[in-house]
Amino acid sequence: MQVDVLNTQGQKTGRTVELPEEIFGIEPNDHVIYLAVKQYQGAQRQGNHKVKTRAEVQGSSKKLHKQKGTGGARKGNLRNPLYKGGGTIFGPKPHAYDIKLNRKVKDLAKMSALAYKAKENAILVLEDVTMDAPKTKTFAGILKNLNIANKKALLVIPEYNDNLYLSLRNVPKVCGTLLSDMNTYDIVNANVLVLTESAAKIFSAPEAEA
Repeated sequence: MQVDVLNTQGQKTGRTVELPEEIFGIEPNDHVIYLAVKQYQGAQRQGNHKVKTRAEVQGSSKKLHKQKGTGGARKGNLRNPLYKGGGTIFGPKPHAYDIKLNRKVKDLAKMSALAYKAKENAILVLEDVTMDAPKTKTFAGILKNLNIANKKALLVIPEYNDNLYLSLRNVPKVCGTLLSDMNTYDIVNANVLVLTESAAKIFSAPEAEA
């Protein structure tokens, strides 16, 4: 899959990058994408919800009246869940929501998400951007030149660049990530995937194909 490399003005540079078919041309698997997104979103939850049981709420432990002979129902104490201010029966307890996925499943999910972006022609390759200083206005201008200023974009770079990160973090709808940290949720959540030229070439490296 040949993709043209664009410059910061949105024009073709005359260079192209080959994105391997074994990654971007596979038949997407919807179910593994669902599992990977479910795992990511579950891991974001704190899971610290908690209610008090009858053993934890405040209140007298005295039995309200004797067991038999009153003509009424037998009663324990005021912490009974049936009374106002009593404990909660089977309420939520702190627990984790993340699920375990095998590495091969996660890799297939990521490749499936990339394949969808390739089918939708939603992948751009941008020449490597260098900035002498953080400048949000400059980065916003690049997005405008690429005609993606109003779209949710995921910018993928090969290694951390402080000036570039500081320039994009305040731009609405834009998320930046390292190639090594790219995950299925970020790909699916974006309308367009923007790979820097260096990041795109890594896909074609022998190590990526192995």
